[in-house]
Amino acid sequence: MKKIRFIEVKSEIGAGTRGASMGPDAIKVAALDYGSNLFKKIDSVEVQTENQLLFESPGSPYAKRIKGIHVVLERVANTVRNSLKNNEFPIVLAGDHSTAAGTISGIKLAHPKQRIGVIWIDAHADLHSPWTTPSGNMHGMPLAAVLGEDNAQNKMNKPDKETLDWWNKVKRIGNIYPKIDYRDLVFISLRDVEPEEQYLLKKHKVKIFSSAEVKRNGVEKIARDTLAHLSGCGMLYISFDVDSMDSSISKGTGTPVRNGITEKEAGSLLVRLIQNEKVCCFEICEVNPTLDKENLMAENTFEILQRVVSQL
Repeated sequence: MKKIRFIEVKSEIGAGTRGASMGPDAIKVAALDYGSNLFKKIDSVEVQTENQLLFESPGSPYAKRIKGIHVVLERVANTVRNSLKNNEFPIVLAGDHSTAAGTISGIKLAHPKQRIGVIWIDAHADLHSPWTTPSGNMHGMPLAAVLGEDNAQNKMNKPDKETLDWWNKVKRIGNIYPKIDYRDLVFISLRDVEPEEQYLLKKHKVKIFSSAEVKRNGVEKIARDTLAHLSGCGMLYISFDVDSMDSSISKGTGTPVRNGITEKEAGSLLVRLIQNEKVCCFEICEVNPTLDKENLMAENTFEILQRVVSQL
């Protein structure tokens, strides 16, 4: 069994809706309600956040709170790197999805020579930059950050020089740029994509498995095809945004979308993927108990987390 380390990142400054910072604790509450000692068995480290910035002006409209995000991403990157260097398997319990840019940076810092494959299980592509973002919320930008993608040819916005300077710092965390390649990226359950992101997905022929394909072909085939597509990578990272699940289930998240996968499909898919020896890190994000009834989202997520941990 691998030595697992929970990394808690209770940050929500990248989100547009408040409450995702409470996600990791909501998952722990679910564990208590199930009588599980998972959080007693596994050591945990908490990354300091910058959530106090929520009470201040968001700054740039095209990359809200980007200075604070940069600080958090560097902390996450260093924590993930240290965990991997200690031969641990980091499981990141995050608030909003912007922290994934820090996680991927940390994997790359620990293994700069390796090709890193990313399995992005999410309703959204998260490929925006300050040039294209419709909201300015940085949880829509983590993949663009690690791909070093500006997508300026599709620009809708005019970010100022200071914003772009910070964006360049975010892209260059750890002085490695870019950290991943489009060919080493697979989306599962992607269904809410803006035209600017669609342009990138088409241009780079990115591998996408829709929710319908998961239902039609079954979890086993999707997992097999995903791993085959990423067979050239030395290490794999799985990022699980709970809004990948259907909005009938995923009420407790900031941006629910119809026609997602079920919690059973999500759990089975993650269990199948995590068994691959190349997988070195797993992340869960965007549980928001303030939008939920009776902590249902966190309970579903905890059940999935428990199944994943049992495979490691």
